[in-house]
Amino acid sequence: GNRKLPELGVWLKDEIGKYFKKQNKPATVKYIDPSYMIRSVAANTSDAIYCLLLAQNAVHGAMAGYTAFSVGMCNNRLVYIPICALVKNSPRMMDANGRTWERVLSVTGQPNTVPPKKRGSVSAAVTSKASF
Repeated sequence: GNRKLPELGVWLKDEIGKYFKKQNKPATVKYIDPSYMIRSVAANTSDAIYCLLLAQNAVHGAMAGYTAFSVGMCNNRLVYIPICALVKNSPRMMDANGRTWERVLSVTGQPNTVPPKKRGSVSAAVTSKASF
């Protein structure tokens, strides 16, 4: 938790509950600590070693004077990847009926709110508002 600031999730849950109570509307607000959703099992040995290697290489890169980079595994080697190279070819639009979007929905557990694709029409796209 954050030692300087109060827990935002608990505060937000309480405020939403108060709002609906003022409106005389029944509401049940549940708060699930996101730290439990990130990973529900303990890291195994492979995870620990991989994280150690990423962290050590990130520190080595910073101490060598590199900035604006990320550390990653490429062809079984740890490499420094410039941030600009990571985001240069990043898609600004995603096919809302494509495999990548289906994977995002599957991993995050979100409901699919995209209407089904009509036969013969151009597929819908999910646009990113992120600026790089």
